[in-house]
Amino acid sequence: MLILCTGNSARSQMAEGLLRHDAGERFEVESAGTKASHVRPEAIQAMGEVGIDLSGHRSKNVSEFEGQKFDFVITVCDNARETCPVFFGTAERLHHSFEDPPPPNTGTEEERLVIFRRVRDELRQWLREFARSHDGGDRG
Repeated sequence: MLILCTGNSARSQMAEGLLRHDAGERFEVESAGTKASHVRPEAIQAMGEVGIDLSGHRSKNVSEFEGQKFDFVITVCDNARETCPVFFGTAERLHHSFEDPPPPNTGTEEERLVIFRRVRDELRQWLREFARSHDGGDRG
C-alpha cells in the first residue's frame, strides 16, 4: 500500500506510521509525496504522543516507487489525488482529504500542534475503518 500526499511531510507520514502500528501485520505500508520535502517536527511530536516514532522517517518522492505494484494507493490530500501518477496500474485508488496542517512559523507551536493532533486522530479513525473493511491479505 502506498499513501500519497503533496510533501510527504505530515499527513502521509502520520498515516504510514499509524497503519504500520495499528495493522502492520496485515499491510505493507509506504508513503510518498508528489513534491517530497522533509518530515515536519510537529508530525513527529504528535505521533510520539501516541507511542509511534517517526523520527527515523524521511520524505520520499513518489518516483521512488515507479514500477512497484501496490494493492492500494491512498491519497490523503486533494492535490495528490489530482496529480497522482498513473504508473500504479491496477492498484485500488482510495481518497480522503484531511486538513493540511499549518506551515512552519504560522501561529504558535501549540496552535500548530492542536491541528496536527486533530489530523492524526482523524487519520487514525479513517485508517482503522479502512483496515476493518479490507482483508490486507495481499500485503501491498
